[in-house]
Amino acid sequence: MAHDRYISPFSTRYASDEMQYTFSDDNKFRTWRRLWIALARAEQRQGLDITDEQIVELEAYKDDINYEEAAAREKLVRHDVMSHVYAYGLQCPHAKGIIHLGATSCYVGDNTDIIVMRQGLELVRGKLIGVLANLAKFAREYKDMPCLAYTHCQPAQLTTVGKRATLWMNELYMDLQEVEHQAAGLALRGVKGTTGTQASFMELFGGDAAKVKAVEADVCAQMGFDKVVPVCGQTYSRKVDYNVLSALAGLAQSAMKMATDIRLLANFKEMEEPFEKNQIGSSAMPYKRNPMRCERICALARYLMVDVLNPAMTAGTQWFERTLDDSANKRIAMAEGFLAADAILNILLNVSDGLVVYPKVIRSRVMAELPFMASENIMMKAVKKGGDRQELHERLRGHAVAAAAVVKQEGLPNDMIARVEADPAFGLSREEIEAELTPEAFTDRAPQQVEEFLAEVIQPVLDANPEDVGLTAELSV
Repeated sequence: MAHDRYISPFSTRYASDEMQYTFSDDNKFRTWRRLWIALARAEQRQGLDITDEQIVELEAYKDDINYEEAAAREKLVRHDVMSHVYAYGLQCPHAKGIIHLGATSCYVGDNTDIIVMRQGLELVRGKLIGVLANLAKFAREYKDMPCLAYTHCQPAQLTTVGKRATLWMNELYMDLQEVEHQAAGLALRGVKGTTGTQASFMELFGGDAAKVKAVEADVCAQMGFDKVVPVCGQTYSRKVDYNVLSALAGLAQSAMKMATDIRLLANFKEMEEPFEKNQIGSSAMPYKRNPMRCERICALARYLMVDVLNPAMTAGTQWFERTLDDSANKRIAMAEGFLAADAILNILLNVSDGLVVYPKVIRSRVMAELPFMASENIMMKAVKKGGDRQELHERLRGHAVAAAAVVKQEGLPNDMIARVEADPAFGLSREEIEAELTPEAFTDRAPQQVEEFLAEVIQPVLDANPEDVGLTAELSV
C-alpha cells in the first residue's frame, strides 16, 4: 500500500471487496468491451459487414485490458472512451475498424453505469436481507421481555425488547422494497447515438428504423436487460442516479436510527453492540466500552445522506441534451454512495449478529418506573374496595409528584408504593399493590405483534432468499 498519497478509507477500512470490485476499473472496462462485442453481434445480425472472425478476436481480449496503452493514449487525446477503443484495437487489429461502430461515448459510459448500479443494488439487497435475518432471530428471542418504551426520550409505557427490534426491521424492510424497486426499474440507455436521435445508426442501416430498433433490442437482451429508456438526449436522465442514491440514503436513515437507539441503550447499560476480547474502548479510560461500531454507522450514514445532494444538483443542471459537468461529480458521488451503503451494511451485519442484552438491568429500570405506569391499575383496585375515584386520582397525582421529587432531588429509590400503602384512602396492602406491578401485564400486544410481523412480513422474504440468511461481515477495524 502506498503511504505517500491519499487513499480512500472506503478502500482500506470500510467497504467490502465485492463492492470495491463492482466499482473497479476492471469491472468498468470489461463491461465496456462486452458492450462493444454485443453491439458488433447485433449489427452483424442486422446485415452489417462484420465477420465472425472479428467477433472471435474481440472475445479473446474482452478481459485483458491493456491499461498502459490506454493511459498513454488518453494523455495524448484527452478522451477516455476513444483511448480504450484505440487500446482494444491494438489487441484486435482485424476488428479495430468495427469497434464502437456508430456509437457515442455514452453508449459504453452510460450503459455501463446502469449495469454497475444494478450489480451494486443486488449486493445491497443481499446484505439488507442478511441484517433482517439477524434481527428476526433477535426479535423472536426477546419478544416477551418487557422494557421501557420512550416518547421524547422519557419513559412512557412498556414495550418489549423484541418489539423495539421490529421497529428497526420495519424501516429496513421499507428500504429493501425501495432498493428492489430501483433495481427492477433500471433500463439501459441503449443504442441512441450522440443526442438520442439514433442518427448515426440510421446512417449505418440506410434509414431502416426497424433494423436500428432491432440492434438496440438485441444489445439490451445480450446485457441481461428487458428494457431501454424510452427517450433520452446524449445521456440517460440523471434523475436515475438521484433515485438510486436516494434509496441508499434511505437505508442510511434507518441504519442511523437503529445505531442511535443502541448507543442510547448502551448508556442505559441495557444493551451493547459486540465487544471483542482485546478491543480497547478508550486510550485513557480502560473501563470504557464505547459503542464504536454504531458510532461509525452514524458517521457513514451522515456522509451518505448528504451525498444524495450531488446527483440532485447534477440532474437539475443538465443543459438541453447534456452537459459534461456531471462527469467528475458523478464518478465520485455514485461510487462512494454505494461504498458507504456497503460499509454501513457490513457493520450492521456484524452488530445485529452479536447484540448483547442485560436482562437484570432492563428489569431494574422497568421496576423503577412501573409504579408510575401502574397508577391507574392501583386506583381502580382501590375504587373496587369502595374508594372515591376523583379523590384517589388527586391523591395519586400528589404521591407521584412527591415520589418523583425523591428520585430526582434526593437520588433515592422510587417510594411511591410505600406512600400509597401508608395512605388509608386506598386501603390496599403492599401485597395487593405489588400484584399490579407485573411488567408482563403492561406489554399488551407487543409479543403478538412481533410474531405477526415476523410471520407475515419478514419470513416470506427470508424464505425466498435463503442464500442471504446467515451472511457475516468481517470488519477491518
